Amino acid sequence: MKNLFLADRFFYFFGAITLVFVVSFMFDGLFIFAQLFLLIAVIVTLVEGFLLFRDEIDVEVERVVPKVFSLSDENEVILKVKNISNETLDALVIDELPVQFQKRDFEIAMSLDPESVSDVPYSLRPVTRGEYAFGKIHVFIKSNLGLLERRITSEVAENVAVYPSILQMKQLELKAFERITNQDGIKKMRRIGHSYEFEQIKNYVKGDDFRSINWKATSRQNQLMVNSYQDERSQQVYCVIDKSRVMNMPFNELALLDYAINSTLALSNIVLRKYDKVGLLTFSDKLGSVIKADRKAGQLNKITHALYKEKDHKLEANYELLYHAVRRLIPSRSLLLMYTNFESLYALDRVLPMLRRVNRFHLLVVVFFENTEIKDFATQPVSTLEGIYTQSVAQKFVSDKEQMVQKLKQYGIQSVLTRPEDLSIDTINKYLELKARGLI
Repeated sequence: MKNLFLADRFFYFFGAITLVFVVSFMFDGLFIFAQLFLLIAVIVTLVEGFLLFRDEIDVEVERVVPKVFSLSDENEVILKVKNISNETLDALVIDELPVQFQKRDFEIAMSLDPESVSDVPYSLRPVTRGEYAFGKIHVFIKSNLGLLERRITSEVAENVAVYPSILQMKQLELKAFERITNQDGIKKMRRIGHSYEFEQIKNYVKGDDFRSINWKATSRQNQLMVNSYQDERSQQVYCVIDKSRVMNMPFNELALLDYAINSTLALSNIVLRKYDKVGLLTFSDKLGSVIKADRKAGQLNKITHALYKEKDHKLEANYELLYHAVRRLIPSRSLLLMYTNFESLYALDRVLPMLRRVNRFHLLVVVFFENTEIKDFATQPVSTLEGIYTQSVAQKFVSDKEQMVQKLKQYGIQSVLTRPEDLSIDTINKYLELKARGLI
């Protein structure tokens, strides 16, 4: 009986019969009809219950999920519902979603053809990393009468890990290495000057630099030959992530820390594809994950697992600790892409001395975020005195961000000021620009 449920139509049906009984108090002739209607309703209900709980009526359901979910992406889940009986059934499928999604009204109504398998796809967008636990799948079936429902429960509980966005990493990899890029994609950077990584001697073709002509090879071959160079390889790139409270600010349901983690994974993949070495360093009030820069086969997996386990901290970042860690753990000159955030010039001035000291020994790029909500508010029309005041404050915040870029530039520190949703593309573009200019 625990799998038997009364449908809405049951209450409408018996409510109408109850109304007939009430009216029969005023009209004696209706009482016999009310009793007849009640008897018919009870018989119909019992017959429907017998038909629903026959052994021939059965439904099987399974859930098909990816091995891992990508953070902040739409991940498709498929429910395979199999109608074993030879009758058409109306079904309501309820999947117990992980608690992180906070969905308590998820249901899918469908019609099941006899002896058929129906695929029911739906998508989920996780906004936090970690392990997500799916529960049971309940299928409520009913006949054409629709007075009763039978619940069939499938014990298919399973856990899925949510990793940094692998899908975004693959998409940006394609954009970075395709020949044609659009305005919003990865920009191709023109190399300025020569690289010093010799690749081969080849025949001269129109457009080659005359300064690259190899005169000795030309005299031997009796035709113009030029030296061909390639991008310098095995350069060290470190992604440095600030995990302090300034990175807890959410944009589009995703914290800045998770934007930085997604960007780090995408950038690490590009760096490895460019035959450079990539490493990871995270910090807050204390030092977090440290992965030495390398380009071995398992380096990307090592970084992915480290990023998956990262947790935010509620305290301020210790930049003195960062400086000493960089000096101790990264002895040779490297490109450091530091993901952090500053909401005021005072916050930048506090840490600027440490950033300048780090920049003496390494090529430091400070990556921080535009406050898109304040920026949008600063451009909206206002008509009240209070609105003018608040908009002036918002415009000052926007102006402070631009001043931060100029102040970092004044002290020779590279910077990237970006919208959270454009973080990965802008950071990869900065890496490609610095590599093309030969600054790494």
